[in-house]
This record gives sequence, structure tokens and C-alpha cells, in this order.
Amino acid sequence: TFYMEADYGRSRVFRQDGDPEDVIQEAIDTCPVDCIHWVDYTKLKNLEDERQYQVIPRAGLPIDRSIVAAKIKERKLARKRRKKR
Repeated sequence: TFYMEADYGRSRVFRQDGDPEDVIQEAIDTCPVDCIHWVDYTKLKNLEDERQYQVIPRAGLPIDRSIVAAKIKERKLARKRRKKR
């Protein structure tokens, strides 16, 4: 269900149904920063779309503002393309 992003020192979900619910619930209950939670499947696509341009800094390093600016620009262009459809 989860994998570690070595570059960022964080865990990410890669398969929503990769483990039994009780194992996922245990991960939720024991997460040291309380960042894992259940998401309604109907809301999942929107959350994934929003996260697409998220800048995730490497643990312990500052955020590079040029990367943030590039991601904001990408997001604006994607919105324009969706509106034209």
C-alpha cells in the first residue's frame, strides 16, 4: 500500500487496496505525524489532481522557490487547457 520516497524521507500511497483494512488502519493509528487518513473513493481523483503539482521538499532541506514557481505555472496552464475542452 505504501512505499518510502527515499529522496524525501516520506511515505506515499501507491496502491489503495494493497493491504487488508486492518493493516492500513494500524498504519493510520501509528503514524507519528498523523498524516494518513481514509479518503472517500469518489473524492480520490480530485485529491490526486490537486497533488499533481505539489512541491515536496527533501526532509531537512529548504524549499527551492524556483521549483514552486514552476509548479504554479504548470498548474495554471493545466487549468487553462481544461477550460478550453
